Amino acid sequence: MTQSKERDYVLGTHEAELARLGVQHRAWRSVVLDCWQTAGITVGSQVLDVGAGPGYATVDLSEIVGPSGKVVAIERSTNFVKALTDTIRARELANVDVHELDLINDELPASAFDFAWCRWVLCFVSDPALLVRKIAGALRHGGRAIFHEYGHYTTWQLFPRRPSLEEFRSHVIASWRASGGEPDTGLSLPSWLANTGLTIRSIEPRIFCIRPDNYMWQWPAQFIEVHLSRLHELGRIDNAFAANVRRDLREAESESNSFMLTPLVLEIVAEKARATSRTGVGLAAKNN
Repeated sequence: MTQSKERDYVLGTHEAELARLGVQHRAWRSVVLDCWQTAGITVGSQVLDVGAGPGYATVDLSEIVGPSGKVVAIERSTNFVKALTDTIRARELANVDVHELDLINDELPASAFDFAWCRWVLCFVSDPALLVRKIAGALRHGGRAIFHEYGHYTTWQLFPRRPSLEEFRSHVIASWRASGGEPDTGLSLPSWLANTGLTIRSIEPRIFCIRPDNYMWQWPAQFIEVHLSRLHELGRIDNAFAANVRRDLREAESESNSFMLTPLVLEIVAEKARATSRTGVGLAAKNN
């Protein structure tokens, strides 16, 4: 495992954020597993996990690819890397490598991966187009890159509407942009992929209309709780505003007619052009 100095995220890397990411992964797990299966990840696949965080997806990928496959996880946060390496050690996962590096400033591990998995990473980095080029370069010919990125963050709303939650959403967007990110990065992703020579195989919108008794509700609810504290740390909100948001969320959760639209996520699968022989005949890829 290579190492670098700890660098924080706008959402933080503290214990509360680590736990929130676990809730988020569990809420999305069934969607993600279907996505990976459709894209072709299977036993023996070589997968690059881009911006792996504490490694919830990494562990699932390692189980899918099995002993004959490999997962290479890239993460810049020392706190998250430690959490992932502790999990690898506890589960005795021999098919996972972890690299602590910066996705923009450092080179990606040299290999020809069958797949790259990148979830909610492009929206936070300073040069997402550069990262897309790096991911394309890490794939073998015929390899596929799989992305989950926000395409329309302001679809996130409660009904009946709660103005405090909408103001909170605005603060979230502003904090991301102030840190150099862009919440709606998914809208630009198809163009970046085309510029790298990757062909888009599918684009699927992922948006949910949920009620408080649906487990998916915990994804935005946990985000609100954790990020209120983070916004306060950043000096963007005061205690009174945070208390008002928490009160409105509790009221929404107690009302039988409440429902929530989640932020629109674009699920994009793109393929790198297959190599051609001297006679111009395409070489078969490992996965179709």
